[in-house]
Amino acid sequence: MDIPPRITFSGMDPSPALEERIREKMAGLSRYHPHIVGGRVVIERLQKHSRQGDLYTVRIGITVPGGEIAVSRERDPDVYVALRDAFDAARRRLEDRERKERGTTKLHEEEVRGHIVRIFPEEGFGFIASEDGREIYFNRDNCAHPSFERLDIGDRLRFLVAEGAEGPQARRITRKADHGEAEPPGEASFLP
Repeated sequence: MDIPPRITFSGMDPSPALEERIREKMAGLSRYHPHIVGGRVVIERLQKHSRQGDLYTVRIGITVPGGEIAVSRERDPDVYVALRDAFDAARRRLEDRERKERGTTKLHEEEVRGHIVRIFPEEGFGFIASEDGREIYFNRDNCAHPSFERLDIGDRLRFLVAEGAEGPQARRITRKADHGEAEPPGEASFLP
């Protein structure tokens, strides 16, 4: 961010330490959204409460191309905690906005089906031929139900595919129930 943030203190004297912390935190936000064009921070000390002492509210407004992000942390007895929490919320909002702008919002993974074509029990890995014709690597750590030791060539499986270091890799593997066989317990929890 090229333009320094506007900092306003309400109900309290300006604090050089708080101003420095705000500048550091605002500069750190540029890692999460590269196009911040402006910002303002308001720190307000509310009237002293007889039981709780001073309470602080922090409001942050961040201007980015196409809009503004506004967050606040209300009525915290520690001004530094309120400031930290408000900047954490601003960071999350900036990350969400940046992902949305890039079109990289998280999509739900789709279940894939296939059968085991090769398995190497001593080494703890094998390969699955998926219904779409790919051959997908798996290892013992990827087996949800049954355990790796109970799998055999030809077993029909359901699984998710993740990109591994050397290509696609099956994960969260479950054996597909045969006719009349009950589904493994808990399996439906991650199926569409």
